[in-house]
Amino acid sequence: MFAVTASRFDAADPLSGLTLGERPDPAPPEGWTTVTVKAAALNHHDLWSLQGVGLREEQLPMVLGCDAAGVDEDGNEVIVHAVIGDPGAGFGDETLDPKRTLLSEKHDGTLAEKVAVPRRNLVPKPAELSFEEAACLPTAWLTAYRMLFTKADVAPGGTVLVQGAGGGVATAAIALGAAAGLRVYATSRSQDKRDRALELGAHAALESGARLPERVDAVIETVGEATWSHSLKSLRPGGRVVVVGSTSGQAPSAELQRMFFLQLSVIGSTMGTRDELDRLARFLVTTGVRPQIDRVLPLREAREGFAAMREGDLFGKIVFTP
Repeated sequence: MFAVTASRFDAADPLSGLTLGERPDPAPPEGWTTVTVKAAALNHHDLWSLQGVGLREEQLPMVLGCDAAGVDEDGNEVIVHAVIGDPGAGFGDETLDPKRTLLSEKHDGTLAEKVAVPRRNLVPKPAELSFEEAACLPTAWLTAYRMLFTKADVAPGGTVLVQGAGGGVATAAIALGAAAGLRVYATSRSQDKRDRALELGAHAALESGARLPERVDAVIETVGEATWSHSLKSLRPGGRVVVVGSTSGQAPSAELQRMFFLQLSVIGSTMGTRDELDRLARFLVTTGVRPQIDRVLPLREAREGFAAMREGDLFGKIVFTP
């Protein structure tokens, strides 16, 4: 099968370790199945893998990719849930299993013509969603869904700030929040990305660091150090900042006086559960919301998509079709 693999690590030039070519077909163990991939989406996780984050040299070559939609061995259209945990570990929520992994961290991933996954990790793909749309859901959109509705627990009519409009999680959070009846504010350094955030349903889009018209119930924080202080200052007393990324740095000032005086909460979030992925897919069918897709490329042109992500030249998701 044709696949996109990490063949070596290079922190300075991650794309130099990207290899496109033939790999053996997957041989699923007991309890697993093979999915014929119809569409797969790119994530920052794939770039980090090329830099050696979450992988060891002895695991190479590793097929990259967490997200896919396709057809299982019985002919069912499915979405692949990328979190692989131990269902018998007793956590209930597989994202809390300390031994959990994502596809492409221990097992070959989805940027291939076929992928092997546990049968329990398959979610039915609604007929109303295209394979390209469904492939966007398991990482970025599922992460945004969990941040908004499980972790931030913002109710319709509430207010939320989404930092760094343009990335996959941020665009998903804007669209999902607006569809759920939230008043969504978005920030970006780019006027074009602010304009497109408004098109996705944001109530207002402002320059990074700009004062909001009101303080919000929750902040969706994917940027990290560069936006952290602004996120805390934008919260109402008792508000929550939900953190899922630190692309600009992971050691901002905690601003402890502001934290305890205003009784703010900082909540970490990672991916989402299989049940949340199923609910997300049905939410999109009900609301008519669809993932923002920046471009669709043949899998054989994956290098172009990786380069665009590294340069930040995208708005929404990059999708590959084998």
